[in-house]
Amino acid sequence: MELAEREICYRALQTRDARFDGFVFVGVATTGIYCRPICPARTPRFEHCRFFSSAAAAQAAGFRPCLRCRPEAAPDLACWRGTSNTVSRALALIAEGALDGGDAGVAALAGRLGVGERQLRRLFLQHLGASPTAVAHTRRVLFAKQLIHETRLPMTEIALAAGFGSVRRFNEVFQDMFHSPPGALRRQGASGELPLKDSVTMRLRYRPPYDWEAMADYLRARAIPGVEAVDGDGYQRTVASEGEAGTVRVFPLPRERSLGVTIRFPNVRSLAAIVARVRRVFDTGADIGTIDEHLARDRALAPLVARRPGLRAPGGWDGFELAVRAVLGQQVSVGAARRLAGELVERYGEPLPATAGGNPGLSRLFPTAQRLAGAAVIELGMPRARRAALQALASAAAADRNLFRPFGTVEEAVARFRAIRGIGEWTAQYIALRALREPDAFPAPDAGLLRGAAQVAGMFAGRRPGVDDLVERAEPWRPWRAYAAQHLWAAQAGGGHHD
Repeated sequence: MELAEREICYRALQTRDARFDGFVFVGVATTGIYCRPICPARTPRFEHCRFFSSAAAAQAAGFRPCLRCRPEAAPDLACWRGTSNTVSRALALIAEGALDGGDAGVAALAGRLGVGERQLRRLFLQHLGASPTAVAHTRRVLFAKQLIHETRLPMTEIALAAGFGSVRRFNEVFQDMFHSPPGALRRQGASGELPLKDSVTMRLRYRPPYDWEAMADYLRARAIPGVEAVDGDGYQRTVASEGEAGTVRVFPLPRERSLGVTIRFPNVRSLAAIVARVRRVFDTGADIGTIDEHLARDRALAPLVARRPGLRAPGGWDGFELAVRAVLGQQVSVGAARRLAGELVERYGEPLPATAGGNPGLSRLFPTAQRLAGAAVIELGMPRARRAALQALASAAAADRNLFRPFGTVEEAVARFRAIRGIGEWTAQYIALRALREPDAFPAPDAGLLRGAAQVAGMFAGRRPGVDDLVERAEPWRPWRAYAAQHLWAAQAGGGHHD
C-alpha cells in the first residue's frame, strides 16, 4: 500500500469514519491487535499502524481481533473489493464450507471456478491480501467469536457450528490467538440477554442505506403458503439441510445497521450455511454506496437511484427452489406463479416436523429435486411444455448437486442452464441473478424490465425498446446490471412476469 493510501486510511481511523468500515482493517504493531477503523480505542501513532484490505490479511500477518470493536461485526464486504468475480464466487463457496477440509480443497475450489490453483491464490492475494485457506480460517474464527458474544450456545456446539474439526482444535486456536480460552471471551463480552428456547439469534451487519421495505415487499409478493410468511415481525420460512428441518426469521434492526436473524435448527453444523443463505437472500454484502454512485452516472437512471437509495437485489434461498420459481413464472404474473408454487408445495413438499416449532403458518418444506425428478408426471395446473421443463430441471439438479452453485463465468453458467430443456435466456439470466448472485446478470427479455425502461424519462424517448436495444443501453451499467434491473422493475407499477 502506497504512503498516500496509508495516510487516507489513517485519517479514517482518526475520525472513526464509518465509510471505511469493512474495507480497511488496522493492525497495531505495539499491541498485536487489529481493529476496524471505527474502533473507540485510543488512536495509535501512524508509524505503528499497518493497513489491510481484509480481516484474513490482518490475521495472516499475525494480528488478533480486537475485543472492543469486534472485527467479526464489520459489514461483510470482502466480495466487493476489486473487480474479480472469481474471488466473489470463491467467497460464496467458502462461506458454504468449501474449504473446511483445509488446503486440500483449494485445488477442487479452483476447478469449480474454472481457474488454476495458482491463479486462484494469486487473485486472493491481490484482492484480499491472504490465501484462500487463510480466508476460510479467519471466517471460522470470526464466526465462532460472533457466536460466543451474541449467543449462549455451549462452546462444543460453537466449535461444530464454526467448522472446526474438533473442540480441541477450537480451543487451541483461541488460546493461541487470544492467550485465553474461548469461555473467557464470553465472560468479557456477555450481553446478559437470554435466547429463546432451542434457538440462536444473531445480527448480520450491512452497509447503509438499506431499503428494507422494498425487500419485504418483494418477498411478501412471492411468499409461498406454508413455506414463507412476511408480516410486521419480518420474514420467516422453513429450511432443510442434510435431512433435518427448522425455521428462520429475519427482521430489521436499522439503528444497529443490521438484520436480526433467529434460527431454530436441530444441527448446529448447519448454522454457518444458513447464515450464508440469509446474507445471500437479503444481499447484506453489497457495497451499496459504490453501486448507487456508479449507476447514478447515467442521467436517465440517476432519478431512480435517488428515489430508492439502498435498493438491493434479492437472492434465492436455494438454487433449485429459485429455478423452479422461475419456470413457474414463465409467461404468467407474480401472483399466478405464487399460486402454482403453493400447489406444488402442497402436492410434493414434506410436512415440517412438529419439533421445528415457530410460526404455525409455516407447515411444509419446499420439495427436493430428487422428489420432483422421481415423480412420473408432475401434476400441476400449467401447460405441458412447462411441466416438462420442470421435470427436466429437477432431473438435472438431482444429477448434479453443484448445478446452482458458482461455477466458471456468468456466461458459462447461463449456457449451462440453457442446455436444460425449457430453460431460455430470460430464465437462465434470472437464475444467475437470484440464485448465483451474479451482480452483472441481466434478464433483458423480461417484459417488466422492458416496460420499466420504456417509462424512464430520457432512456428510450417513450418508445418500447427491443431486447437488443436494452442490452446495448445497459452496457454502461456493468458490472452491476442486476441492480440497474432492480431499479427498472421498481420504476413500473405493473411488474414483469416474475418481477
